[in-house]
Amino acid sequence: MVWLKSVRILSSPVDIGGVFILLVECRNLKKSYGDRLILDIENLCVYDQDRIGIVGVNGAGKTTLLNLLSQRIEPDEGWVKLYGKCSCISQLEPPEEEAIQQEIASKFKVPQIYHTSMSGGEKTRFKLAAGLSQNNTIIFADEPTSNMDIEGIQLVENSFAKFSGALVLISHDRDLLDSLCTKIIEIEEGKIKIYSGNYSEYIKQKTGERELAQFEYEQYVKEKKRLERVIISTREKVKSMRKNPRRMGNSEARLHKMGSQKAKANLDRTVKNVESRIQHLEVKEKPSKIEKIKLDIGDVQKLYNKVIIEGKELNKSFGEKVIFKNAQFHLEKGVKAGLIGPNGCGKTTLLKMILNQEPPIKIAPNVRIGYFSQELSILEENMSILDNVMAESVYGESFVRILLARLLFKGDSVYKKVRILSGGERVKVSFAKIICSDFNLLILDEPTNYLDLNSLEVVEEVLGEYEHSLLFVSHDRRFINSVANQIMTIEDHKIKTFKGSYEEYMASRTKVRDREKEQIEEEILLLETRLTEVISRISMPSKKDDPELLEAEYREILGQIRRLKNLLE
Repeated sequence: MVWLKSVRILSSPVDIGGVFILLVECRNLKKSYGDRLILDIENLCVYDQDRIGIVGVNGAGKTTLLNLLSQRIEPDEGWVKLYGKCSCISQLEPPEEEAIQQEIASKFKVPQIYHTSMSGGEKTRFKLAAGLSQNNTIIFADEPTSNMDIEGIQLVENSFAKFSGALVLISHDRDLLDSLCTKIIEIEEGKIKIYSGNYSEYIKQKTGERELAQFEYEQYVKEKKRLERVIISTREKVKSMRKNPRRMGNSEARLHKMGSQKAKANLDRTVKNVESRIQHLEVKEKPSKIEKIKLDIGDVQKLYNKVIIEGKELNKSFGEKVIFKNAQFHLEKGVKAGLIGPNGCGKTTLLKMILNQEPPIKIAPNVRIGYFSQELSILEENMSILDNVMAESVYGESFVRILLARLLFKGDSVYKKVRILSGGERVKVSFAKIICSDFNLLILDEPTNYLDLNSLEVVEEVLGEYEHSLLFVSHDRRFINSVANQIMTIEDHKIKTFKGSYEEYMASRTKVRDREKEQIEEEILLLETRLTEVISRISMPSKKDDPELLEAEYREILGQIRRLKNLLE
């Protein structure tokens, strides 16, 4: 890449012969909330072809950085210059425009006018449509897939991929960051570090940094110990220097003493030189060790039934809205099933039907269900994090502390009361509590919402090793693919099951679509042949032909061709 660090753009972006156009420039930024310094950034530039993902733990300052760069808030120190116009898409704020064109509304499947009664997914879609319709040079997007189903997330991904300007994005969706980003900005302790490449490349570079830091630390310790041994050995030599022999004359004794003093002085200089080398060694801090979490489920009651949940002829409606119609499903012991489908199709409804054991759902004996919901109702507000998790834990405190530390509750922070925790922190404590309890079936409704990427990957790692049964709802594609070995979908009021990973499920869907596409193309070819014949008969009708019937047949075939072609788009 060629960076225009020397180019100073005073009022608007300028294209200078194939190099990048500067859109955002900032220097010496500082932003605090109360006594806490959130951001301290010396220099940051955004160019017209940048696709930047911002990552960091919850509370690191990601949204603050986005708001500073888009000039929605002012820094305490330093300055930001924004060249050209920007669009801002935020999960918490209303859209910048409350009306969009009908064509755009249809594309994003939302009303033309924004209103607060929209669902969370509709609001996010509308903000995306409004932001893209402005045709600005840069888009700032804060969690643009919030409340989106998988179809909606793919719409976000495809829309941003087609956007020709710069993109600065906060997201916990790793597939989205991989697909869109060419640069990652990591925020840690108020400072930023820039990595080239997408999220996966960023992880590789971070892994390389940790390995290098460990190697340098080991080399530092090794060299320091070697030099310390040299000092000890040299001092032992000084101590062992022989005294004057008894029968030595005075003149000889003086010469011997002079030699010994000279040798001792040399050894003392050696000690001082080595001590100086130790002092001048570049100190390398010991990298923090990432503890491996290994679940030992020996104390949890085991299941012996092959099928642990079964539902036949399920019917469920809310008023005129039909959710399930003669649906059926079953969940086998040891299966980790990811339940997917568009918003409003009935995923959470099915989970609650299972929990309430609504007829005709049957649950095998000895099944102990742990339920994780968005309400986070399993936590005691006035108890500490550690006490909440330990209350029903089948694991010892040392394991619980390791798990909490991996979820970024380290040291004395485990004694914080739940009532003062943020939404993301509560999610992590709820997960820790449910995974440590004596359940043999976990039902999780969107367990990755509000999690930072570090904690999301810890949850993913733990559930990947979980040996009991699991049924979960998630719209995080990588999470589903990493954890699930079975996919359940809700389509046309039915529950369908696919045995395999999410990646395998999507590959099978692609094959089905390809077969359907081939069938549609063949049907279009046949209809076009028929249409050619009808056009020929209309232009040169025989005595037996009825012109009105031919015209009606022409319109019908043309309509069928158009409908089939629409299916291919």
